[in-house]
Amino acid sequence: MDDHHIKPLFRVFLVFILLGARISEGAREFTLINYCQTTIWPAILSGDNSNGDGLALKAGQSVVFTLPDGWKGRIWGRTGCNFDLNGNGSCQTGSCGSSLKCSTSGKTPATLAEFNLVPVNYYDVSLVDGFNLPITVTPVNGQGNCTIVGCEKDLLDNCPSELSIKDDSKTVGCRNACDMFDTDEYCCRGAYSTSDTCPPTNYSKLFKKACPTAYSYAYDDSSSLFTCSDADYVISFCTKSGKNERVCTYHINRLICSGSLRRASTRKWLVVLLLSFVSLCSSLLL
Repeated sequence: MDDHHIKPLFRVFLVFILLGARISEGAREFTLINYCQTTIWPAILSGDNSNGDGLALKAGQSVVFTLPDGWKGRIWGRTGCNFDLNGNGSCQTGSCGSSLKCSTSGKTPATLAEFNLVPVNYYDVSLVDGFNLPITVTPVNGQGNCTIVGCEKDLLDNCPSELSIKDDSKTVGCRNACDMFDTDEYCCRGAYSTSDTCPPTNYSKLFKKACPTAYSYAYDDSSSLFTCSDADYVISFCTKSGKNERVCTYHINRLICSGSLRRASTRKWLVVLLLSFVSLCSSLLL
């Protein structure tokens, strides 16, 4: 594993309790890792838009938070943002209005990680709202299939010109055909409102070929919706390391890693936190 992928796990883990959830066996630990070369602004929003949050995540940083069992919602990354000290501002992609902390869905195009934390968790990565960042979801220490899913490829490189969103001639987002053309055929509505009458289009096939485990259009369930029980989740932005990379998250005073049922000791995790604290202090003093 190269230095670019090791550093995030030893940098500061910003731990906070999101939406009032407690760290307990009744909550799932979520770890966000920014492997991108620049700062991104992840957003977290419940399905009914009643609770949401957002933060800045610099290149190489990670953040750990909890969500309660039964939570349903989405997580996505925003790019090209500029917020003032009061959390007011705007973003090139994924913007949820003018606030750092989201209380409404992000503006398309935005790659989504979606979760329904019922006893058997449902999760997916969706391109139905278009694409702005590569995202991978890795279940950790769960039971069941618990497949690693996502869209690791950067679709901005090969986005059809008619779907591309540009800023100063640079493609920053790739729209979904429904969002772009707003027709019943592309949006699976009207006469095309069932799985039988709304097959994949040439555009959704392009998305599916690049990212086989991600939703490419509304009725893409059979190859895009996954389940896992009693898992924590690691959401990686811009990772290109492959599906066999070992990722870790912190849960119930234990360091838990994918690919193994072994749990690292609390003492080892405290050493990691100490190293992270020293790294943070050094960066603040520079």
